[in-house]
Amino acid sequence: MSSKWPSETQFREVILKVEDNVCKICGSKLIIRSERIHRIYSLEGPIKLVCKLSCCSNWQCKGRTTLINPKSEIQITMPRWKIGWDLLLWMGFRRLKRHWSVPQIRNELLDNYQINLSEDTITEYTGRYQLMIAARHQDISRFKSEYKDCLDVILTIDGLQPEKGHETLYVVRELRKQRIWFAESLLSSTNSEILKLIQRASSISKQLGKSVRGWVSDKQDAFVIAIAAEFPNVPHRYCNNHFLLDLAKLVLEKDSSAKVQMRKKVRGLRSIEKEILVQLDEPSQKNEELNPEQKKYAANIVLDYCSTVRGILNDNHGGPLKP
Repeated sequence: MSSKWPSETQFREVILKVEDNVCKICGSKLIIRSERIHRIYSLEGPIKLVCKLSCCSNWQCKGRTTLINPKSEIQITMPRWKIGWDLLLWMGFRRLKRHWSVPQIRNELLDNYQINLSEDTITEYTGRYQLMIAARHQDISRFKSEYKDCLDVILTIDGLQPEKGHETLYVVRELRKQRIWFAESLLSSTNSEILKLIQRASSISKQLGKSVRGWVSDKQDAFVIAIAAEFPNVPHRYCNNHFLLDLAKLVLEKDSSAKVQMRKKVRGLRSIEKEILVQLDEPSQKNEELNPEQKKYAANIVLDYCSTVRGILNDNHGGPLKP
């Protein structure tokens, strides 16, 4: 967002003063030496923060040249920000919790609050919001309070690669509290890179003071080698889903082959459906064997049959237990 504000903007002025009255170094009285203007957008409208900067009144004090800023400014916004905390939380909640798009957030701000922010600005501040959320979730003090009633932890690791050649997102998760400990994108999945993730998980468990009872993952070589090196006496179990996928490979291959044979034989589903729909639209004749209700019932049976066959040919999302 540009640092220049529109000339017609009407600001609500808020004066902020230093909370302390005396110098922490010499104990002399503080005096106002200058002021700093900080303009921001908030949900209550544009605000002009007038920060009264103070310094020690004692000319002999070492802190005489140091300007003291009001602490209350941080409760409203951060230095050099163009928006307040209320607006940041409003955008972050809708971006992450409600999954609003950036253009949708921008239009909502403009329509309901008359706040004209660019899409780049919204993206920048929602990114900062994400960093704060990530830092809060990785706060070791919050970890300790959450795991205080657990005797030990069970960890799992898995990687997700959107497309071949892209970075792989590795996620380390704890199963007792169903909590993600951390996630990191790696361009390389070598043993040394995976070992760093396992060592990081080990470091967190030591800070919590909890022993690792077991690991769960697939049989990727890097996982097996790294976990064995960092946790030599800890059981490492095979993920149920990956186990079933490997076990069902032969069945799924036969299922895929059967679909190929069906596609060769099954033809004309769409033409049958069109013919049935045309017959339903045509006015019924007196000499027809079926009345309108029976005709409609029979047509629905044919349409359902065509839909079922099409589903058998196209549905590939049943998983290993539903080929």
